[in-house]
Amino acid sequence: MTITRRILLASGLLAATGVRAQQPAADAPLPVVASFSILADFIREIGGDRVSVSSLVGRDADAHGFEPSPADAARLAQARLVVVNGLGFEGWMDRLVKASGSKAPVVVASRGVKPIAAPGGGHAHGHGHGHGHSHGHAHDHDADPHAFQSVANAKLYVAAIRDALVAADGAGKAVFEAQATRYLGELDRLDAEIKAEIARIPQARRRVITDHDAFAYFGAAYGIRFVAPRGVSRSGDVSAKDVARIVRQVKADKIPALFFENVADPRLIEQIARESGAKIGGKLYSDALSAEGGPAPTYPALMRHNAKTLAGALAE
Repeated sequence: MTITRRILLASGLLAATGVRAQQPAADAPLPVVASFSILADFIREIGGDRVSVSSLVGRDADAHGFEPSPADAARLAQARLVVVNGLGFEGWMDRLVKASGSKAPVVVASRGVKPIAAPGGGHAHGHGHGHGHSHGHAHDHDADPHAFQSVANAKLYVAAIRDALVAADGAGKAVFEAQATRYLGELDRLDAEIKAEIARIPQARRRVITDHDAFAYFGAAYGIRFVAPRGVSRSGDVSAKDVARIVRQVKADKIPALFFENVADPRLIEQIARESGAKIGGKLYSDALSAEGGPAPTYPALMRHNAKTLAGALAE
C-alpha cells in the first residue's frame, strides 16, 4: 500500500471518529505544525506558552528523504496553523495536506526572501512533484530553498511567523509581537557574532566542500565559497566522475577543508578527503537542529556552531 493511500485511509478514520472536529479550548495552546525542526524552533521562540508546536521532520533528520506517515496526517488534521519553508523545500507537503484533510492555513515562512538560484537549474527538493505551498515565488523549482542559513533571512521568517500567529490567535497579539521583537534583537547580535567569527578566516582560505548545496545563503551573507558534489536536494547518487571532478577541484583550488553534514552519510566526504588529501574540518548543521543535548539544539546555536566550526578549521 502506498504511503499516500495509508495516509488517506488514516485521515478518513480520523474524520469518522470525529478527531478533526475537536477544537482546542479557548485557553489551550494553539496547535501548530512545522515542516521541520528549524521552523519549529522559530515558532516556539515567538509563540511561547501560547503555542503547542510539533515538527514533521525531526531533529537530525533529512527533509529531502522524508516520507510522511498516517501519524503525520493526524497531526496536520488537528493543527490550527501549518508553517512550511517553501521554495520547493517540502516536495511532499501538498500531498500530505490533501491527504490529511487539514483546513489549517499553510504559511510560507520564506515569503519575503529573495531566492538564490539553485545550481544547475534547481528542482530543489521537490523531485518533480509538488513544491510545498511555495506561493509567492514564480520560479520556486529553480530556487535554492535553504534561505534560513542566512540570519538576515531568518529575520524575515520570524516576521512571517509572527504575523501568522497573530492571524490565528488575535488574543495573543501583544505576546507574539513582544517575543518576536526580543528574538529579532537576539538574531541581530547573532549576525554580528557570525561576521566577527568569519572575519578570522583569510580570504584565500574561504573555500570548503560540503555534501550538498545547503549553504549558498550562508556563503553569500558571510563570504564563504561552498562547493558540493550533490545539488540542493541530495537526491541521486554521485558518480565516480563527479567525485573525480571534485577531487581535481579541491587540488586545483587548494580547498583547505571538507565538512560533514548532520543529515548526510559521511562516506562521500571521507572518500573525497582520502583522494584529495584535504582535511575534514568537522560537522556542519544544514537542514535540521541537533538533539536537545547536542551542539545545535536551537537555531542560534546551530548558526553559532557552524561559524565557529568553519573558523576553527580555516583560520590560520
